[in-house]
Amino acid sequence: MKSLPPISQAFSVKYEYKLHFTEHLFALDNELFLNIIKDYKDGESTKIIFIIDDEVANAHPKIVEEIESYCSQNVSEIQLMQILVVKGGEASKNNYSNVKKIVAGINDNAICRHSFVAAIGGGALIDMVGYAAAIAHRGVKLIRIPTTVLSQNDAAVGVKNGINEFDKKNFLGTFAPPFAIINDFNFLKTLDQRDWISGIAEAIKVALIKDEVFFEYIKKHTKALANREKEPMAHVIYKCAEMHMQHIAQGGDPFESGSSRPLDFGHWAAHKLEQITNYDLRHGEAVAMGIALDVTYAQMIGLISMDTLNTILNVLEEIGFDLKIPINNHSKVEELLKGIQEFREHLGGELTITLISKIGVKHDVHTIDMEKMRASIALRSIGKEELSC
Repeated sequence: MKSLPPISQAFSVKYEYKLHFTEHLFALDNELFLNIIKDYKDGESTKIIFIIDDEVANAHPKIVEEIESYCSQNVSEIQLMQILVVKGGEASKNNYSNVKKIVAGINDNAICRHSFVAAIGGGALIDMVGYAAAIAHRGVKLIRIPTTVLSQNDAAVGVKNGINEFDKKNFLGTFAPPFAIINDFNFLKTLDQRDWISGIAEAIKVALIKDEVFFEYIKKHTKALANREKEPMAHVIYKCAEMHMQHIAQGGDPFESGSSRPLDFGHWAAHKLEQITNYDLRHGEAVAMGIALDVTYAQMIGLISMDTLNTILNVLEEIGFDLKIPINNHSKVEELLKGIQEFREHLGGELTITLISKIGVKHDVHTIDMEKMRASIALRSIGKEELSC
């Protein structure tokens, strides 16, 4: 048989989704959720199941009743099939049985590609539910309703879903844009202080690599943010989410097929620190430590000045972050350094670690001076007090 030429094909698919802002989403006079469903299929009742983070259910004990009442009032448009309350937090991503529970709910309630799954919770739960929704029927429609600062400004506004496996963060995952995202500021009022400030680390991250003016805003409002003032936090969430979504659309690589991943600035260490501490660290706390470590390394190799380094560290500390990396022996240092290779493996291709050359300007490097990185870890492990000695 003679050789046949290959058959080539190329096509593009347009994705579009919106991030909405509201308060008291399931108040009977709030039509936002109803209108989102109607925008997809008006004049017909659409099946939906809700998955709620157990910590959200505990903090908002009437939420199940409110959802039931809301759907009952709008039964001609919304066909409520089930409300599942499942364990939230990073633990929800460490056990595949949680994914099976969601997939079983999709199956048992005949949720199809023209039905909806709505995830209400923090970034970890939304990652896990998004993964389950993406693999069921090769993808059912997902509405994300994030309930923490970190999920409202970062984790829930992108196109990634995932769970942890082999002691590696997000080893299993998908790229699947949501149908819509809804930020309800009311959910933030019940957060403890650790979760309130945790998400600010992601805002600092995106400001450091993209927008000096935004960083100056955060710097000016560190006390207000730490003191839980609504308006500064609302601005930080909105601006951070906007920049995150713009990066996905304008960066030319929404599904990360290349080697550069600037939105993961500070994350090679953060992901490993979460695993090393058995996820006792919040993701944002680990990101703050990862940023502090990487800017320390950037200063050590001459990319930024000591003044710039101290400015960044001061902002992180004034918001309330403890920047001391919980590592106190050589073996833990070497375990942390494995995170560099795991970071490269997760993305593939050439090692690319995003640093900064000044506030607001990212600088990718493709090699790491391991001795200087070890020295940077030593400085960050003992705290800022000895850094300038």
